Amino acid sequence: MKKELTLILGGARAGKSVLGERLAGEASRVLYVATAEAKDEEMARRIEAHRARRPQAWQCLEEPLDLPEAIAAYEGTFDLLLLDCVTVWTSNVMLSAPEGVDVEAEALRRTERLLRRYEDGDAAWVLISNEVGLGVVPPSVLGRRYRDVLGKVNQRLAAAADRVLLVVAGLALDMKALGAQQIDRDI
Repeated sequence: MKKELTLILGGARAGKSVLGERLAGEASRVLYVATAEAKDEEMARRIEAHRARRPQAWQCLEEPLDLPEAIAAYEGTFDLLLLDCVTVWTSNVMLSAPEGVDVEAEALRRTERLLRRYEDGDAAWVLISNEVGLGVVPPSVLGRRYRDVLGKVNQRLAAAADRVLLVVAGLALDMKALGAQQIDRDI
């Protein structure tokens, strides 16, 4: 499998994880990186559904925050890394930041470290993230801040990605193959 960075974007329940799992199924050695924590019953059910869908042969790394460091411990053991998902990871980064820290700068700093980990390795990566900027404006300051920070993280990942797949209602478009142009290189 050739080294390639794929970003899968889309709304909630659009089919992003299923597509990511299908892409990962083409690899012989998969590291599935899960960022969610079961802090309530509903999230516990979602996590269990994801676990049940995954092939037993896949390695699983459950890490909510320190992705580059945790992934480094698995280097050389996988041909493809499937990270599900950047959305939850960004939320974890924001909520763990000490008071007074610029959360956008912190999220982008961590995103750069994640991209360096990809560049330093030999495996293909598939990253899944929600496109939250297409919906209703969040009613809270924190919600709007989160939407903005995740939008910046997604832009940075899209700029670095070889492929960006936009998933809507179970249908995927390859944005870069369709000629999508990066708007701002200074993200």
